[in-house]
Formats: sequence, C-alpha cells, structure tokens
Amino acid sequence: MSDSNTTDFTNPSTFILLGIPGLEAGHVWISIPFCTIYAIAILGNFTILFIVKKEPSLHEPMYYFLCMLAITDLLMSTSTIPKMLNIFWFNSREIDFSACLTQMYFIQCFSMMASGILVAMAFDRYVAICDPLRHSTILRNSVVAKIGLVVVLRAGMLLIPNPILASRWPYCRTNIIPQTYCEGIAVVKLACSDIRISSYYSLFLAFLVSGVDIFLITVSYIYILRAIFSLPTKDARLKVFRTCGSHLFVFLIFLIPPFFSILTHRFGQNVPLHFHILIANMYLLVPPMLNPIIYGVRTKQIRNRLFQLFTHKGT
Repeated sequence: MSDSNTTDFTNPSTFILLGIPGLEAGHVWISIPFCTIYAIAILGNFTILFIVKKEPSLHEPMYYFLCMLAITDLLMSTSTIPKMLNIFWFNSREIDFSACLTQMYFIQCFSMMASGILVAMAFDRYVAICDPLRHSTILRNSVVAKIGLVVVLRAGMLLIPNPILASRWPYCRTNIIPQTYCEGIAVVKLACSDIRISSYYSLFLAFLVSGVDIFLITVSYIYILRAIFSLPTKDARLKVFRTCGSHLFVFLIFLIPPFFSILTHRFGQNVPLHFHILIANMYLLVPPMLNPIIYGVRTKQIRNRLFQLFTHKGT
C-alpha cells in the first residue's frame, strides 16, 4: 500500500482513511473522549426512546420529534464512530470503495434529517408557546407522521446524486483520504475529472437547504422570544428563555462545524489539517451526546419519569 498514492487507477477497490494526520502518536488518547462521547450518546438516546415509549403522558408531538432526533443521532454516530475507533485502536485504515460512498451518503442524509427535525421541533415550540390553544389541533399525530416522512424523503432524495456522481468519476491521483471518515468533500477532491457539478450541487444543498432550515428556525424563535418577553412574570420568562436558549445552542453546535469544514476545504489552505479534521468531527460527535441532555434530561416530564424509574428500582 506504500505506493497507493502514486499508482494510476480509475476505480479504486479501497480508500485509505488516515485518521488525524499529524496526531497519529496520540490516536489512542484521542480515542478515549471519542469512545466516551459515543457511549454517552448511545445510553442517552436509548434512554429517551425507552422513557417516551413507556410513559403514555409523553405521547405528544414534542416527544415524537425528540424520538425522531434520537433515532437519527444513533444512526449518524453509529455510521461513523466504530470505524474511527478501528483506525485509532487497530490502525484499520482501509475501507471498501462502495462502503465509503455508502458511509458518505448516510452521514449527509442523517445530518440533513437532523436539521429538518430541529426545524419541526422549533415549529412545535412556536405553536405551543404562541398559540397553545390550537396546539393539539394543528399538530395532530397524523401531521407529525407526515412531517417525519417529509424530513426523511427530503434528505433521502436530495442526496442520492452525490454517491451516484462520485461512483462514476475516475480516481487517478490517490486513494488516501486525510480524515477519520468518508467526508463528502474529501472524497470528491480525489477525483481527477471535472467535479464542478458535484461542487455546485453540494453548495446548493449546504446553503439553500440548510439556509431554509436556518431561516425557519430563526423566524420561529423570533416569535417565541416575542412571546417570552410578553409573559407577566420574570420567572416564567427566564424559564422559557433557558429552554429556548439551550435549543439554539445545540442547533449552532450542529450547524457551525459543517459550514466551517466546507469553507475550509475551499478557502482555508492555511488552517492546520488536524484542527480542520477535529472540527469536522464535532458535528458527528457532540450533538448526539448533547441532544438527550438538552432536550431530554432538562425536560421536566422526562426527568421526573427517569427519577421514578430509578426510585422504583431502588425500592
């Protein structure tokens, strides 16, 4: 494999994931927080799903959306972190060509689904705070199911062109990817043909689709904040503001790293590679860990039900 970066080929059977170039000596130590974050994400999201399923009082739109987000987080983290840990622990860097394109597709797909679910959750909070009397009639179970279907279909259909285009290009430069996973832009840059179609389409998805999500969430929270400041008591305003503030924090953590990665690939030649890779991993690692805490444990109903489970077991 030593000459894999100079051999000419048109359709590589495998790609080589380098992990975090420049920090190879610290891969085992870096794996500790990665593994810890993954374990917390698995435990937290399964706990959310279990509690919502067992507690009939939580069978409401807000918690249905939370379950959708938990499933998406589990799938997104599981599609990437096990391979990362294989690289860090066993130096298992090879990944099959088709497996790489599949991983690239699902990472992008789950990321777009999570963004769509966050929009749905913002809309749910908007209706619950700004028009509470109509909440149950606007967000019926059938409407929630349709929103979930639209979120899945939007991501699944819009992202199909990316792996199809990537599978048709010749790869005659190298099969080495300086990443811990098959990042879409990193794979595209290995092709030795004109990739402008893919680049423009990726920019379209990143800025138009994500831009629409950002716009909708921003508008929702503007109306929510207006409603918050019209509440009669300071304690009520502070309580709702804390909840909305934590939700916005999670969305920013989810949004900023991928945009940073996209811009760095195109304009950030002076950004250290290991720093770029660590930032690119943040939106795959941190949101799945934070979401159960921000949306789950900090939610009174889920927290109370969790305490009841532990108390019952202890008794």
